[in-house]
Parts: sequence; C-alpha cells; structure tokens
Amino acid sequence: MNRVCSPYFDPDFDSLAERINGPKCRITIDNESLENCTVVKIDSVNKQGLLLEVVQMLTDMNFIILKGYISSDAGWFMDVFHVKDELGNKVTDQRVINYIQQAIGANREGIHKSKSESRNFLKCESPPEPRAIEMTGRDRPGLFSEISAALADLHCNVVEAHAWSHNARLACVVYISEESTDTPIDHDRLLAIEDHLTTVLRATTARNTNEESGNQQEVKTAHGLNPEGEGTVTDVERRLHQLMLSVRDFESPNSKPISSPRMGSPRCEINDKEEKMLSVCIENCDEKGYSIVSIQCKDRRRLMFDTVCTLTDMQYVIFHASVDSRGGCAFQEYFIRHVDGYAMSTESEKERVVKCLEAAIERRACEGIRLELCANNRVGLLSDITRVLRENGLAVVRADVATEGVKARHTFYIRDISGNDIDMKFVKSMKTEMGEIDVAVNNETTTTTTTTATGSMTRVSSFRSLGDLMKSQFEKLSHNFVAI
Repeated sequence: MNRVCSPYFDPDFDSLAERINGPKCRITIDNESLENCTVVKIDSVNKQGLLLEVVQMLTDMNFIILKGYISSDAGWFMDVFHVKDELGNKVTDQRVINYIQQAIGANREGIHKSKSESRNFLKCESPPEPRAIEMTGRDRPGLFSEISAALADLHCNVVEAHAWSHNARLACVVYISEESTDTPIDHDRLLAIEDHLTTVLRATTARNTNEESGNQQEVKTAHGLNPEGEGTVTDVERRLHQLMLSVRDFESPNSKPISSPRMGSPRCEINDKEEKMLSVCIENCDEKGYSIVSIQCKDRRRLMFDTVCTLTDMQYVIFHASVDSRGGCAFQEYFIRHVDGYAMSTESEKERVVKCLEAAIERRACEGIRLELCANNRVGLLSDITRVLRENGLAVVRADVATEGVKARHTFYIRDISGNDIDMKFVKSMKTEMGEIDVAVNNETTTTTTTTATGSMTRVSSFRSLGDLMKSQFEKLSHNFVAI
C-alpha cells in the first residue's frame, strides 16, 4: 500500500518572516522613561496616511502632544510621541492603553472595530442613523443662526452640529432627524431641506458679491460621517478642513495678499502683548529631494492634527517630522514630497501651501470667548439660543453642538458682530447678570484694550446693559436649562 506523505514544515518557519522583517506593527507604551509624560512608540510597515491615522487617534483621545519624532523612509514607519492626557497626567488607564494598541495595531479588523467603538468610548450614543448635511459658502453675521432657524422651521431635530467660520467663509456639518419620530429623514424630504438651506446660504445683502463667490454656496448630503457608524470626532473635523479648503478660505476676503515670513526669521517669543504669532516657511533640500516646511506658532491642542491633516489632504507625503512645544510656543518641521515623488518646484506652489497651513492653524484659534450651555434637549433649542446671541450683536465663529440622551450640550465661540474682541469685563458682567441660568464662559484669547477713561466707562456700561438684555431673553428659555 502506497503511503501519501506531506512535506515537512518546521514550526518556526511561520514566524520567520516576522523575525526577519519584524512584526507588521509594534506599539510600546512607556511610563517609566520620563517623569512628566507617557512615551508612545510605534514601529510599523508604512502606508500613505498612516501618520494622520495615528495623530487622529491621539487627538480622539484628547491627548496633549508635547513632542514627536517621525521617520517613514524605506517603507518603514517609526514614530515617537511624548503625550499627556487632557488633565496633564501620564496615560495609566489600562482601557486607554488597550485602545491605543488596538487602534494602531496590525490587525485591520481590529482597527475597523475600534473605530466603530470609539464613538461610544469617547461620547454617549446618538439617535440612530441621523442624516448628515454639509454646507459651505460665504459667511455673514447671523448666518449660523439663520441655518438653525431654518432647520427648526422644517421640523428637523438637530442631533449634532459643527460649524467653522474663517476669512468670511463658513463650513458646517449638521446631523438631523425627523422632529416627531426622531427617525432618519427620507430622500425626497432631504432634497427639499437641502434646497431650502441653499436659499438661506445665498440670501446675502452684499451687492458686490461676484459670481465665483456665489457658486461657492453649496448644500449636500454627507456620506461616511454617520456618528453612529465608523465616524469619529476628528473625521468630522477633517471634513471641515476639506470644506474650508474647497471654498478657499486661505484667501483674504478683501483679496489682499497674505504676507508670509521668509526663512531665517527669528523664532517667535512669548509676549503677553502679542496677540498672534504665526510663521510658516518652506525651503527645498535639493540633496535629498525634500521640501522642508517649518511652522512656528502659539501652542494649542489639536495643532498637529490640523497641520498633518492639511498636508495629507493637499496630497503631500510626510517622510520625516519633528514637533515640539515649550513655553506656550509650538515648533513643527516636516520633510515632505508631493505624491508624485517630487519636491515643490515653484514659488506659487510654496505660497499656496503656506497660506493653506496658516488658514488651517487659524481656523481653530478663535478670537473671542467660549460659551458653554447645557439644557434639556428639544426641537428649536439651538435656534432660540443662536437668535439671542445674534440679537445682542454676537457672532458665532465656531460651534459644536451635541445631544446626549435628553441633554443637549452647546459650545459656541463668539465675538462682537463688528469683529472687535470682546473685553473680559463683558465676560465678568455676563456671568454675573445671568443669575439663575448656568452658563460657563471661558476666555479663549487674552485681549488688550487701549481706551480712554471715558471710553472705558461707556463700554462697561454697555456691557452691563447687554448683560441685562441677555438675561431677560435667556430667562424665557430658563426652564429648559440645567446645571452643567
């Protein structure tokens, strides 16, 4: 009887490729090397967009990135981040550590699963399958309030909303559901809602609005941003960056050129009187074929996500990078090439990248104050709040609206409708005058005023009057508000 023999394989052969080339992805969480932060080390086979994926994950976890070193030459990705949690402590929660390892791990099924679960980990559940609508166009005072009012008139429940305003452009992503049933809106009614919102966006009083600007008004259904699905907070923020780029918010609304510091300019120094410090410079490294992008600006959270996101969406590949923040100032350096493998070859291309990075940094760095509200959720609540702000001469330059069960949490970044900074005396009077209504007001930027004594007295008086007026109008809604 003939015997059928199978070829012999050494059991160690299965792990030979890993022992030669290393594992597909190795993540190390080190809390021992440094006293004041956690070191996150990532070694992985490189792929386009991996750096953004890593930075996006760290941003989703609200980590503060103190330093970072990135290298991705020769098909291998090596990354080191020095991070803290949002309270400024080391990352010691084992759940968080497990999530990091799963989110960046080599198992792609684990990545997709972790993405789908990240929303529930970071935020409370939203109503099932709300429709997402994107809006872009020319901004004007009170536009976000008009959008909110239009949705209320159309009997739409706002489940979640995010809006950015910069350089007289607006980008907004709103998740809506049916008012009566809190169910997804059907296709035909969704088209009618889009048409109505388009009319609101195009209803401008500016006579000199040119045809090109008018064509930038757009309302459409968004896909892949369902908050109950695989979308995360930074997915929405990345989409807002893309929408802002599409309406060319990097161009000044009055068509004046944006000046850009040249290479060799001194590093920014922290100065209490300096309201803005931003420098984006580009030079070519001909020896290695890279374009070197150097960024110096005021440090803030999510800064690295904004810059990496912009470079990636502009089709540039980051090969090496280093980021550092100290003394309130951030320093970033990126060695990049276009996806076609070439460095930047023209001054016009460099100028465009500089402007786009400046815009990406400025979009989130709002001038003004942050107003936080928590209320019992109901249809029309967002419309009522934004109407009160508009009627009192306050413009919403950024908004983040979310619902958590029966509660609604609203965060508005506001400033005077004329574009002037809001003095901190107004903030103090506002908190005092609100009385029974719990409203959290946080100063986002320190403002300096140079007014005469008479002018100061007049302005303080107007702040008190404004506070009284806002109090009286908010009291009409006070039964809907709860303590934060």
